[in-house]
Amino acid sequence: MDILKSTKVTKRFGGLVAVKNLDIDVRSQTISSIIGPNGAGKTTFFNCITGYYPFEEGDIQLAGLSIKGLSPDKIARQGISRTYQNIRLFASMTALENILVGEHQHLRANVFDAALRTPRFWQEEKAAVQEARRLLYFVGLKDAGDLPAHNLPYGAQRRLEIARALASKPRLLMLDEPTAGMNPQETMEMTCFIRQLRDDLGITILLIEHDMRLVMEISEWITVLDYGEKIAEGKSQEIQKNRRVIEAYLGRGAAGEQKEQTYAAS
Repeated sequence: MDILKSTKVTKRFGGLVAVKNLDIDVRSQTISSIIGPNGAGKTTFFNCITGYYPFEEGDIQLAGLSIKGLSPDKIARQGISRTYQNIRLFASMTALENILVGEHQHLRANVFDAALRTPRFWQEEKAAVQEARRLLYFVGLKDAGDLPAHNLPYGAQRRLEIARALASKPRLLMLDEPTAGMNPQETMEMTCFIRQLRDDLGITILLIEHDMRLVMEISEWITVLDYGEKIAEGKSQEIQKNRRVIEAYLGRGAAGEQKEQTYAAS
């Protein structure tokens, strides 16, 4: 079953077409990647999915229901959450407080409850803190709850941002360059962690990533964009041999050289 389906999605900025007629299907409980050179439209497409950019044409469906025109908060409530290429934590808040922010949309206590400190308020507050601590444990930060986010090491901040995204109880988790700025050891740990997210929580992962080794190792399906258009899709072995993909990344000369090497080896 497809949890996410985009059909002919087009996004323009004035005369610039950033995403053009984009069809992408994301199967439920899989790890899929969107790759492409800088400026290919990957993050723009993420922003279309999450409602930050309204798109002019096409449709995006989550589990068969259109989310076109919905505000970001309503799309989040439908079950889509994301992280960002540049970490966007609340730096002066503690790790625990950052996760509590992510839980906000599922809380039912209103202003009246908060002002009068009603039993419902205290019950939800206790449950929210318990869930935040559970998520800290899950992402490997069980002892960091009281630390300000800016005091955490870089890799830990990445994990905290994922924990905050998980707090909204997503069905689809979108990761925008989750290993950006990481060293090889941190990248390897993040690769294992992404698999754990899918296997332990049963959620679907869609990621943008420039680390091709990670992409080819972890992805069950890869979509390649160039200048806002889909130029290829398939499994890692197919993508690595695709001439249009090689041209997009390395230029036509490199694609021709690989073709000649293939012929010579055959």
